[in-house]
Amino acid sequence: MTSKTQAQDRLRTEMLASEAAVPTSGLGRLWQTGRSALGIGSLLAKARRGDDLDLEAVQAIVQRLAGLKGVGMKLGQMLGYVDQSVPEELRGLFSLLQTSAPGTGFDAVTAVLREALGERAEVLIAGLERTPVAVASIGQVHRARLPDGAAVAVKVRHPGVEQALVADFRTASVGKMFAAIAGAASITGMIEEARTAFLEECDFPLEARRQRHFARLFADDPVIIVPSVATEWSAEGVLVTRWTPGRSLDEFLASGPDQRRRDLVGAALFRFWMRTLYRDGLFHGDPHPGNFAIQDDDRVIIYDFGCVRSFEPALRRGFAGLAAATRDDDPEAIVAAITALGGMAPRDPKSRAHLRELLRSFFGPLLTPGARRIASDEGLGARNLLRDKRAIIGLQLPARLLFLFRLRFGLYAVLSRLQAEVDWAGLESQWARES
Repeated sequence: MTSKTQAQDRLRTEMLASEAAVPTSGLGRLWQTGRSALGIGSLLAKARRGDDLDLEAVQAIVQRLAGLKGVGMKLGQMLGYVDQSVPEELRGLFSLLQTSAPGTGFDAVTAVLREALGERAEVLIAGLERTPVAVASIGQVHRARLPDGAAVAVKVRHPGVEQALVADFRTASVGKMFAAIAGAASITGMIEEARTAFLEECDFPLEARRQRHFARLFADDPVIIVPSVATEWSAEGVLVTRWTPGRSLDEFLASGPDQRRRDLVGAALFRFWMRTLYRDGLFHGDPHPGNFAIQDDDRVIIYDFGCVRSFEPALRRGFAGLAAATRDDDPEAIVAAITALGGMAPRDPKSRAHLRELLRSFFGPLLTPGARRIASDEGLGARNLLRDKRAIIGLQLPARLLFLFRLRFGLYAVLSRLQAEVDWAGLESQWARES
């Protein structure tokens, strides 16, 4: 184990062992979020110049975001996996935010359970482990046993997190942090799309319905597992699912999997995230490594259905048309597809060139037939373009489409780490034709 890995493990252990209530004061969050936005912007500027990084300063920002929860922590999660141009040690520290942060105290956890479940909560609390196995931006997960002996994962919403999110989106600092991490998210429409998505994550009954729906969609899939929901034990602020553990992506890669196993896992992840978009108009909005695990038999478990975006049939047909037009490099068909998606394609040559660059980066794996690996810099041109606010405004693309672009780059980053060799173009073309 390297010293860098040891430092990350120490920080993860330290954060999970600590407890802190979610700060809800608007002024306090404004100050802390502003400091974090400036710090992240400075870090990314140094990283892109190739300057040495002060890892203690990085750790301080990670700990600050972990304590804030809410938007800041979620964007820190994104920094940990989306942009492969960011140095590995920086991504490694921010990736801790996918599952690690100071937790809600056990007394507060039991209070949430009692309010949600009434007298039945005592039975669940009796089998609840005190220390959470994971702490994320909206809630934390404890292992427990039901009266019948079944092992379950109990997800409990952090008290005050919804108020914290509302406060975050009222501040200009959030726009700056989006701009530093996610490029074009400084655009009002995309921030509003993110606001809707993040606040929906606080709605655990909605998440339970989504998880049951995805479980039905993949019930016959030989590789993908969606843990079942224990409906009778779930309520507002509490979501109980079957305990379904697996190895993290890092652990899987450290085991030295052969190419066949990498391909199997990579194809399953691509199928889960992309086939549902074309076939069902659904997109799981958090493809980061903290939201899936890999079993010893290489089956893939998908977690956390709080952030799911839905696309009506007309929009997903428009998206399929955009994919085909980009693959064919047909400018007129691209204009027609953008119009069908509710956007307004640019007319001047420079903006049309920007649009072509953006789309060809976004649909990169679709453009090369046959099995291939996704490169670590896949979509780099589009990510750079997304940071050009003036260019993006000129494209006049719907905010939901820009949000989808950013999330897809995260999926590319995961697949590039797997080094899976799959016919991505063949799979996506097939699903697009079926949409």
